[in-house]
This record gives sequence, C-alpha cells and structure tokens, in this order.
Amino acid sequence: MGGPAEPRGVTVRTEAAPAAATDASYRALLLVTLVPAVLLLAAVVRLPWAGDLGMHAAVVERLRADLPHPGHPLVDADVPSPYYSPWMVVLALLAAATGASAPAVLHLAALAGLVAFGTGVRAFVRTLTGRRAAVPLALLCVLFLYGTRLFAWSGVPGLTSLALTAAYPSTLALGLALHLWALTRRAVAERWRMARFLGLGLLLALVLLVHQFTGAVAALGVVSVLLGARPLPTRAVWLRVGAGALLAGAVLAAWPYYPFTALFGADGLEAIHRSLYRHLLPKFCLVSLGVVALCARWRRDPRDPLVLLFLLGTVVFAAGGLTGHWSWGRILPAVLLPAQLALAVEAAGRAGPSADAAGGIGRRAGPSADAPGGTGRRAGPLLVGATAAALLTGAYVQAGAVSYALPARAARIVRAHVPSIAPWPSFAWAARRVPAGETVMTDDYLALRMLPAYGPYTVAPAYPDVFLTDEQERRAVTRRYYAPSADRAQRLSALRAYGARWVLQRDGGPGLPPDDPALRRAARGPGGLMLLEVKR
Repeated sequence: MGGPAEPRGVTVRTEAAPAAATDASYRALLLVTLVPAVLLLAAVVRLPWAGDLGMHAAVVERLRADLPHPGHPLVDADVPSPYYSPWMVVLALLAAATGASAPAVLHLAALAGLVAFGTGVRAFVRTLTGRRAAVPLALLCVLFLYGTRLFAWSGVPGLTSLALTAAYPSTLALGLALHLWALTRRAVAERWRMARFLGLGLLLALVLLVHQFTGAVAALGVVSVLLGARPLPTRAVWLRVGAGALLAGAVLAAWPYYPFTALFGADGLEAIHRSLYRHLLPKFCLVSLGVVALCARWRRDPRDPLVLLFLLGTVVFAAGGLTGHWSWGRILPAVLLPAQLALAVEAAGRAGPSADAAGGIGRRAGPSADAPGGTGRRAGPLLVGATAAALLTGAYVQAGAVSYALPARAARIVRAHVPSIAPWPSFAWAARRVPAGETVMTDDYLALRMLPAYGPYTVAPAYPDVFLTDEQERRAVTRRYYAPSADRAQRLSALRAYGARWVLQRDGGPGLPPDDPALRRAARGPGGLMLLEVKR
C-alpha cells in the first residue's frame, strides 16, 4: 500500500483539490474548532471550582500577605512549598496592586493559560507541517481524542480537563512547553547563536518551576526534538544546548521559595496518582488511532520527534506502573500529545494541500511529514473518516463540559443526562466569618480544599506535602478530634494542638456537640454543615 519514500531534498507536490472546495472545508473546520474555544472562554468567565483551584487561590493569598515568607499555603507552618512559582508570584503582585481577590486574578490566569496553550499548539504544529488544516485538527485532537470514559487531570488538556484546570499553573506550563519545543526546532534548524539558546534554557527553567510534572514532559520533548533533528545538531549546537541546560539548572538552584532538588525521590505522592494507571483502555482507547499515525511517521523516519517523544513517555509511564512509582504517571501528556498531534498532521496531509510549498521546519532535510508514502493514497479517505469518527466519539464523551458555559439550572439539566464533573459548592458562607490567618479544624473533603482559598488555614493539609514534616501528626490530631470514641478532653486537646479557633463539621456528626461550653455557633451552611467558633 505504501508508495516509495520521498528522495531527500525534494518537495512533494500533490494534485490540489479545487481551491473553492478546499477553502470551504477549511472554513468549516475553523467553525468546528470555534465551538470548544467559545466553551473554554465561557469557563474562563465562570471559572468552575473543582479540584485544586482552592490550592492555587490559597497560594496567591499567602504570597500577597507576605511575599518574602509566605509559609505553607494550607496550614499555619513556616515551611517552603513547590507551589510558589514565578507565575504565582506575578499573580500575587497583580492581586496586591489591584486589590482583587485571589479567585478574581485566577480568571486572568485561566485566560493566559488558554492563550499560551492554543498558541503553543499552533507554533509546534507549524514546525511539523505546512498543512493549514493541521492546526485546527491538532486542537480538536488534543481536546477530544482520549477514550470512552470521562477523564480529567491537571496537565492533560482534554476539553473537560481544560475547562476545570485552565487557571492551574499546569495549563500555562504546557503551553510554554509547546512553545519551547517549537523554538528548539527552529534553533537547531537555523543554528541560533548562544544568547538564544540561553533564552531557551531560561524558558525550560520557567516551565519546571511553574509546574514540575509538566516540566518533566517539556524536558523529554526537548530531548526528542534534538535527537530527531535532521541533520543531527553539530558539535557547536550541542555546546550551546549544554550551556542552556546549565543555565536552567542554575536558575532552579537559585529559586528562593523552595529547594528544587528536594523534589527528587520525594515520598508521599504515590497514593493520589494511583488512579492514573486504572482503566487505561476505556480512558484512552481513541488514542490508538494516533498510534497508527505515529507508526506511519516512524516508517518514514525512525527519528521523528513525535515518535521519540511517544516512546520516551511510554517508557517512563510504564516504569512507574511496574515499580509502583505512580507519580511517574504524570508524564502521561508525553504519551498522549505526540499521538494526538501525529494524527492531526497525518489527517491534514490526506485532506488537502499545503498552505505553502515547503511545509514545516526542516522538511527539506529529511523525509517529508506530508509525504503520502506512510499510509498510502487509498488509506487517505479512511484515515480522515476514522479521525472524524474518533473526534465525534470523544466530543460525545465530553459533552458534559457544555454545562460550564450555562446558567446553574440549565447546567444541572445537562449533567443529569451526560457524564460530567460537577463544580463544587461555595464556602464563602464560612469564609465570611473566619478571619484570614486563623485555623479551622475540619475533616470535610471539600472544606479542606476550598477554605484556604479565602485566607484561613486548616489543621491538616488537603494534599500530601514534601516539606511539611508534621503532616502525619496533623492528620492524626484531626482524626482524634473526629473519632467517635474520643472524649471531650481529647477533643479539646486536639483543638489546642494546632491553635484551632474554628470548627467546621456536620450537624449530628462526630466532634464536640454544638452546645458544648467551649464552642459558639457562628454560621450554618448547606448539607448540614456548621461553623463553630472556639471560645477563648
């Protein structure tokens, strides 16, 4: 089925479809891509609150309150935190300058993250091919090409995931990583001078500081781009790459908010990442079509950068599963993105002519990404049809994301009929009574993750922390307070242990009764939750 490989240095020219029909198809593709784009912009405005959004808002609040020494973002402890990144410092300075709340500046963070991601996809895809349909197809594949089971996780840019995590540092970091890959391809092809390679080193350090897991994905991508360059970088280019890497390491070592090297081999992060290795087939079965596209690219060029990134990412992901290092599963974007982008490039190559004759960066230096030899002329319509079917399936699976753009009542109707992740309820009712910087005793899952966003602390942190040495003691104190067998003296001791001035618990649940002499009723919230003040 495959035709002969393109001779090196020769530009492939195919018979173009009628210009009017091609333009109409391209405009239709742009309109289709506009639908999820509008939905994501609506999510920026509404900023649905779920997952880790409270953590990032808390980081902004701590930095605004004390920029040099913010302490832990969730509990009252003077320890460093990897959440204090250059991007969060910028957001905190913006909040301090404008008087805006932390959730308010996160709307801007969400917009910046989406812009960085969208332009990053465009920049990198344009280095792979000149097919103008490839960019909108790539955006659609990255948003919808996953599986038949809804999946959302920070750093994995599906439509539902992005709608919920657009304000997270991981979204900005992924966009910057895509720009880094595109710039690295240009730097090698055009043999940039030392100063520009040092700039790439700074960009890599920034990605690593903004979101460490995405930084690992970015580093694998840079390695893949360098090893996949045709011809291979010269000795002078490798020296410049090394200088950029040294500068990146120096920036990481000099970052004042936490010791970056302490994150290597850190314990306590495995349990929360175990679910990344469950139900892999239903969550990612549609990506198999992208693997077929990668195989086509591998047949034309075994050193294709997308192929190399996929292989490196797969090795790391598999090693994490085999050794029980579940946090290594956060390398997942390095597995998914190359397959999704490869499918977009291959499908665009079968759907219409190039936007220009030369194609992507380095096209004349090796086998063309736009050449038909990998999948064959007869396979073209089949690939385009299969891609369309896979995207429609993925869009159906993530149809619940529409609810993030709708008013509350209409959103509830949508979520009643399609799988979705519902936003969490507000805890503003409790935060209005608790002054910033005071500590709340609670074991409520949502309260632990949301209250610190408004300024208060909790006794126990919502998430594992590398630098919080008394984390287990804090969790033990919280369990002791809510233990059904605990007596009054034990519960009062638990409140005193970390200076808790407030208690948030369910009416009739474990803990001191609301009419205990040590407590005063402060507020009542939804679902039977009560806020109680500890008398001085």
